[in-house]
Amino acid sequence: MNTLAIRKLSLLFMVPIFLALRCPPPAHAQAPKASIEDIIVTSSRDHLLLYFSVKDCFSEEIKKAIENGIKTTFTFYINLFELRDFWWNRQIASITLTHHIQYDNLKKVYTVELPERNKSLAFKDMESAGKAMSEIVGIEVTGLDNLQKGRRYQVRMMAELDRITLPFYLHYVFFFVSLWDYETEWYSIDFRY
Repeated sequence: MNTLAIRKLSLLFMVPIFLALRCPPPAHAQAPKASIEDIIVTSSRDHLLLYFSVKDCFSEEIKKAIENGIKTTFTFYINLFELRDFWWNRQIASITLTHHIQYDNLKKVYTVELPERNKSLAFKDMESAGKAMSEIVGIEVTGLDNLQKGRRYQVRMMAELDRITLPFYLHYVFFFVSLWDYETEWYSIDFRY
């Protein structure tokens, strides 16, 4: 093979690489930037209660996959610490919650499982189902008898959309599976009891 032929071949392979580097990734390849909002820490007569919601947690690809019957799980992590100045902070509670959503194509119903409330709710539209899926409502973090008056505390929380495990041959069909493994940042709120 002469030098001219080698140059033409190398140019042939360089053009697609150059174009790939110059073109921005498609919009659907971006994972959603989920965040935790509307955080409320309050108490009942006996317990410390926590409320919050996750915003922007469903990309269009995730919605389409749910509508195709793929069961999706959100995992919520909640930690409660006593803040101490000259010692390490003391962990008082650590809670892990899971919410599941699945669409039934035959019944045209979204089912959301909320194990912490022992409930399974049915919705006709994705918006209502997604709202139920992404909210923590009045979870009991700890008993008030575990807190001391005048002390400082911190509640930390994050949410994670769990990776979906598909059969190997389906990984080629569902190219967006990598978008299903994301988490929010850790959010915290300090308070004095």
